[in-house]
Amino acid sequence: MRGDKRSIARAISLVENNEPEAQKLMALLYPKTGKAYVVGITGPPGAGKSTLIEKLVKELRNRGKNVGVVAVDPTSPFTGGAFLGDRVRMQDLSVDPGVFIRSMATRNFPGGLAKATKDALRVLDASGKDVVIVETVGAGQSEVEVVKVAHTVVVVLAPGLGDDIQAIKAGQMEIGDIFVVNKADRENADKAVSDIEAMLELATEKAGWKPPVVKTSAFTGEGIAQLLEHSDQHRAYLRTGVLDERRRERVENELVDALRERITESILSDLRSKSEWKRLTRRILTRQTDPYTAADELLARRLKSKPKQIRKRKH
Repeated sequence: MRGDKRSIARAISLVENNEPEAQKLMALLYPKTGKAYVVGITGPPGAGKSTLIEKLVKELRNRGKNVGVVAVDPTSPFTGGAFLGDRVRMQDLSVDPGVFIRSMATRNFPGGLAKATKDALRVLDASGKDVVIVETVGAGQSEVEVVKVAHTVVVVLAPGLGDDIQAIKAGQMEIGDIFVVNKADRENADKAVSDIEAMLELATEKAGWKPPVVKTSAFTGEGIAQLLEHSDQHRAYLRTGVLDERRRERVENELVDALRERITESILSDLRSKSEWKRLTRRILTRQTDPYTAADELLARRLKSKPKQIRKRKH
């Protein structure tokens, strides 16, 4: 809570590795959260998200804001860790005492975010960061999970990356609060802006908020101030009552996720300790039964009821 970088790093490692102390830590920190403004940055690979974030952080620091960055990187197939590509690109920021940057591996978790991302954001929130930026892995069409953790979602696209097709099929038109056409010095940048604006005209307006399209150049810094202005406007829009509703939905979703995780862990731990587990495993290995029928039988015994078909399956 004093903003000590080493303590923040250790806290995030605890939740990322799901250490036994993680739950106690989060229980202590949770009452101190809810103050940071979370901005999600998503978009296809090669759109320039990391360079854009670097420019955004520098502008926010010029405005006196303490900033945290969680960059979710692909998982290394060898170590299981993050490739750390984003942290390498942001080396200049890492020496700034008002900036904390953390790369996290997805650990094959779907949706473009790591499973522990929510708790990592809370750690940074409790540490006194005014703005926390979370960058998704850049997997394209699986990025929609960012809407569950960010107040404002910025979708970054670039000319020459199939922007119009990407916008149509990725589901990002629905989650984007602000759209950015980066690398504005490229040919067809204006056309990309027009294409996105045309798509937004066809999309359903978000209860009074019309997502703007901003043209930027992360290399030169062009459009960064305008992007932050739109971000401030969206934050003001959320304060009209939209934010309270989003918070309620988010809390309900997190409670459901926590219950699902706890119930699954509890039931699996109990079932694996039974001799019935080994018997059914052998039956599956010898093709005497299939995993779904065995699961039905295990659950039926657990619930002390007759085996029944939980769902119809096509053969």
